[in-house]
Amino acid sequence: MERKPLNIESRLAQIGSVHEPVTGAVTFPIYQATAYRHPKLGQSTGFDYIRTKNPTRQVLEDSIAGLESGDAGFACSSGMAALQTIFAMFSQGDHLIVSLDLYGGTYRLLDRIMSKFGVSASYVDTNDLDALEQSRKPNTKAVFIETPTNPLMMITDIEAVCTWARHHGLITIVDNTLLTPYFQRPIELGADIVIHSATKYLGGHNDVLAGLIVTKGKELSEEIAFLHNSIGAVLSPSDSYQLMRGMKTLALRMDRHESNATAVANFLTTHPAIAEVFYPALPDHPGYEIQHRQSSGNTGIFSFKVKDARYVEPVLRHIKLIAFAESLGGVESLMTYPAVQTHADIPVEIREAVGVDERLLRFSVGIEHADDLIADLDEALNAAVAEVEGGVLG
Repeated sequence: MERKPLNIESRLAQIGSVHEPVTGAVTFPIYQATAYRHPKLGQSTGFDYIRTKNPTRQVLEDSIAGLESGDAGFACSSGMAALQTIFAMFSQGDHLIVSLDLYGGTYRLLDRIMSKFGVSASYVDTNDLDALEQSRKPNTKAVFIETPTNPLMMITDIEAVCTWARHHGLITIVDNTLLTPYFQRPIELGADIVIHSATKYLGGHNDVLAGLIVTKGKELSEEIAFLHNSIGAVLSPSDSYQLMRGMKTLALRMDRHESNATAVANFLTTHPAIAEVFYPALPDHPGYEIQHRQSSGNTGIFSFKVKDARYVEPVLRHIKLIAFAESLGGVESLMTYPAVQTHADIPVEIREAVGVDERLLRFSVGIEHADDLIADLDEALNAAVAEVEGGVLG
């Protein structure tokens, strides 16, 4: 009787544990070597120089490729290094269509660096096929999607966009950082390339900086392999090991992140100091149905708007369990003020048109007890109202 393929929880837990051929070590070792002996002239063990290939990094790369249903994986020194490696595929005169609500670092890379090399971008609601069609130009080469977006949690129908892009001969690139392959696998929906800031949920402990790329198809895989080696923004062996260790518990963590975020988001929808909550797990979210169809769960990050921008500073000052800090996806809860932190490089007119204004806070919900997080938020919000309004909501 043929055995069924392993479930993703088992595949995650077993990362690196069945690959070490010499000692049978359950945890794959860190190979720090930068150079490898050749058996004789014209022969190689498969490893020649660390930038090109490293045994520890290869286990990580093979693992993420399998988890994302891709053909090849590439581990980079950061999420931005992974983005730069992908964007290096494009040449002077090329045009990209990019998600409107976009992480500030991605916008900065496109607007201030790639533009110097003649690569342009249009920022579009990628769930609007008419808007995509209107933005398409003869020199358009790819569509870059964040879904959910950061920070407003907009949802794109991945399969619909991939079908449209394929019809026009465009590459589809999906940033899957917020959902991870545990909840969403864009390549199975038609994407060509998936990217992760692995610093976030994949690493999961706010202690490793990394980026991952997964490609589908021989031609794309070979091109990214060439760029990865040539640019050289590769992940070190020790960071590869650290990232694999984090990924082993991804299933457990994502389930807890989701349940906590759902509980906290529901609490905030009832709080008198809150104007809006942006979280795809809430039934009134405009992307709820699409998210439910293309993903098996929800991320642990969401954003919310307070009713008065004057509440922001005292809220950030009064939270205790929750840290006022950038980044997301770790076991510890973090709160960020996008307008002056993660999205400061995006022009004010673009930020405000999307909805990233002075009342917006982003909350990366950790794995603490949900009741403790709710109590911390409630206390901070009530303290903010008391300072600003004298204890009375307007």
